[in-house]
Amino acid sequence: MTFHRGRLIDHVHLRAADLEASRQFYRAALQALGRADAIQEDQDHFAADELWIDRAGGQSGGPGSHVHLAFAAKDRAQVDAFHAAVLAAGGLDNGSPGERSYHPGYYAAFALDPDGNNIEAVYHGPADYSADAVVITAKAPG
Repeated sequence: MTFHRGRLIDHVHLRAADLEASRQFYRAALQALGRADAIQEDQDHFAADELWIDRAGGQSGGPGSHVHLAFAAKDRAQVDAFHAAVLAAGGLDNGSPGERSYHPGYYAAFALDPDGNNIEAVYHGPADYSADAVVITAKAPG
């Protein structure tokens, strides 16, 4: 079975009703997945690779968005660490770590973030990846 991941989605933009609660949740999630080095933030947003989170309506208290977002994990231990970290950071359990029937080896955990988004960490089982990331280098116009 061959899976292609990492090039279909350019970015995911979430709107947080409480940006500080979302920062705490996603910092914990990304740290558990070994991706804390990817975090960029300022007072109005929080970002990591293709994930962008800002204040709903540009201010606290606006309506949050509701989507399903799945983070890639390198192994089952990262899935377990993700689940524990996001629950400790205020997330709500939406599916404890375990195998799912989506395909053989699919091991995942789910939590709801502060805005009710369904956030997953998934390990697809042993696999070889062609690259750790897609590298994009901007070209000069013309």
